[in-house]
Amino acid sequence: MSLISEEELLRMPASDYMNDSQLAFFRQRLLDLKEETLAAISASRAEIATTDLAAADELDRAAAEEESRQRLRFTERKYLLLRKIESTLDKIEEGEYGYCEVSGDPIGLQRLLLRPTATLSFEEKARQEAQERNFSKRR
Repeated sequence: MSLISEEELLRMPASDYMNDSQLAFFRQRLLDLKEETLAAISASRAEIATTDLAAADELDRAAAEEESRQRLRFTERKYLLLRKIESTLDKIEEGEYGYCEVSGDPIGLQRLLLRPTATLSFEEKARQEAQERNFSKRR
C-alpha cells in the first residue's frame, strides 16, 4: 500500500478517522521522526565524546563545560522524545493511536500532524493547562 500525502489525509471525511491509510501515514511519520532523533542523539554523543575540557585557561574550560552541559540536556530531551515515539508506535500497533487518553475522543488530524506523539485532545490539553495555571496561582 502506498502512503497517502498530507493533503489526501486532510481531505478524508471524519468517518475515515484512523483508517488503515491514516495509521500507515502516521506510522511512517513516527518512524522518520525516530530516525531523525536517533541521528541527533548519535551526533550529540559524538560531540560530547570529543569535547576537550582541558582547555588552556579557566574561561575556555568553563565555556566548554557549559557547552557540554547544554549538549547533555539536549541529548536527554532527545532520549525522552525517543521513548515517546516508541510508545506512540506501540499505540498504533494496539489500535489506540489518535484518541485522547483521558476522554477517548479523537485527538484530530491537525494536532497529530503538528505533534504526532500527542496523547491528549486539544480540549483536554487546554483544560489541564488551565488547571495547572490555577493551581500555580494559589501557591
